[in-house]
Amino acid sequence: MSVSGERKASASASLARSVRGTTPRLADLASTPESPRTPLQRATAAAAATATATSSLYSSPSGNYRTEDEYVVLEVGSRFVRGGFAGESAPRCTLAFGPDGQKRVGDYRQYDPSYNQRRRHRKIAKEPGEDAELYERRKLQEWGEDYGLYCLDVSQVDMNLLGDKLERALRETYSKYFLLDSKPRRITLALPSRLPHALLSKTLDVLFKNFHAPSITLMSNPVLSTVAAGLRSALVVDIGWAETLVTAVCEYREVHEKRSLRAGKWLSEEMAKVLNTELDEDAASDSPKADVSFEEAEEVLTRVGWCKPIARGNRRTVYFTAQEAPVLEEWEDAVETPPPAVTIPFPKHTPPTELKVAFDTLAKPAESILFEPEVPASKFDDEELPIHHLIYRTLVALPVDVRRLCMSRIVITGGAAAMPGLKTRILKEVELLVQSRGWDPVKTWNIAAARHEERLRAQQRHLARHMQNGSGKVPESLVPATPSSPMPAGLQEPEIDNIDIKLANASLKNGPPLECAVGGSIRGVDTLGAWAGASLVTNQRVRGIVEIERERYLQHGLQGASRDKEVSVIPQRQSMMGPVVARGAGERVSWTLGVWA
Repeated sequence: MSVSGERKASASASLARSVRGTTPRLADLASTPESPRTPLQRATAAAAATATATSSLYSSPSGNYRTEDEYVVLEVGSRFVRGGFAGESAPRCTLAFGPDGQKRVGDYRQYDPSYNQRRRHRKIAKEPGEDAELYERRKLQEWGEDYGLYCLDVSQVDMNLLGDKLERALRETYSKYFLLDSKPRRITLALPSRLPHALLSKTLDVLFKNFHAPSITLMSNPVLSTVAAGLRSALVVDIGWAETLVTAVCEYREVHEKRSLRAGKWLSEEMAKVLNTELDEDAASDSPKADVSFEEAEEVLTRVGWCKPIARGNRRTVYFTAQEAPVLEEWEDAVETPPPAVTIPFPKHTPPTELKVAFDTLAKPAESILFEPEVPASKFDDEELPIHHLIYRTLVALPVDVRRLCMSRIVITGGAAAMPGLKTRILKEVELLVQSRGWDPVKTWNIAAARHEERLRAQQRHLARHMQNGSGKVPESLVPATPSSPMPAGLQEPEIDNIDIKLANASLKNGPPLECAVGGSIRGVDTLGAWAGASLVTNQRVRGIVEIERERYLQHGLQGASRDKEVSVIPQRQSMMGPVVARGAGERVSWTLGVWA
């Protein structure tokens, strides 16, 4: 008999035993090539039970089976939702909010060929008797309102609509990108550190009631951005949509913050104004005024928007009068090079056109909104400071030791931070402010200096009058004292300390200083973003301070949080009676809202 015949005979014999009710032998199962299996271990039942008990008592929980809880990492912003799993370097999806995501069932307008050829934005009409300044302010508030999830003015937010938007985005994230089963997962939620309680409560309601998360850990974006940069202390500059937030983080704690309204929203509207001006100049005189939509302004800002570098030498241009203007000699055959230009198509314009814009014009929104160098700092409100002044004032308000760490670890993040040339310009502007003003928080020394000079002039006039009267000696009280140096102490050269020199020489024997010890100079550090920091922290099983359980939240809501901003997570003393008695020793007795309190 051949080999194939023997295999068929063994297979048919094993099949016959299974039909007759006889248990197949291990040798028959192992010798059947049609159904390969892993051979079973030949061990007695008692030995198997002993091995299982030993493994459960003395081995790690993941030795045989995976018992760790799976975490879902979410970042909810004002215009997007990012989602992924713990341990991944980038989110699996980034879903933006827009009017197309608010369609109802039976809305088939997107299949109309002319639907994508029209500008879809709301007309903001001026009310009768409304002031022009109030009208412009209202237009700015409503600019891009359909493309966001929420705004910080809670009185203008429809909470039910916000919950529907967030639930729809999370449903798409779970079903289309996560591909998870119905098992509830724990959630790590990255949020801004000053989110209003109404928005926070609505977000937790959606996650607890609609997605049945067992627990949610809240973490603030500035701390997570610091973690994603590989730092413990940093000055996080978050250029967001509605505001720019500068937060000083020291040892993973937020110690100081300042904010400004100069952010992506003002930047987008300024780009729309620049494009409307260019379209009106290029169009005929009898044509209607251009009205660029939010989508067009956002796309132009994202694709070709940029920031000019700081000018060499002085930041401001020096202008000469007509008589003193330098004469430039040009050769007769010299060819003037035209400035570079960019051609931008506008298919939704009436009629469709292409606009040729100078490349320098596309840098005007960033120059006028984020910096505005021609206006002195005293003219700005505290809530609308340019970015470099905002960073400088935050550094001045910090203690000396914290300032030394933060000024060398400036982390610039946010949606508008990806603009070419913006990070370099911010760092250069901050460095110029530090060099010109120092770290003295008092800015009124000029008034005292003027009073001192006036007093010296009065003494000199009195001295001259006394000499003209013919008296012999001049009183010592009338002799003007030598004026002191007007240079502040922060800008003077420090005295040489021999002890510091010896310590510096001794530290060089062990090699160059570590990067974590660098301080005292303006320096920027790149970061992977708040979501990557949350993924890293969650993957390391770091237990957050703000951890909310589902049962306690559904019972008490946000009112169940304790007043203390920190809750001890140190496990209590365990008993010697075994693991069953000490199972709940490390559980929290209460929970807190931390920085959101």
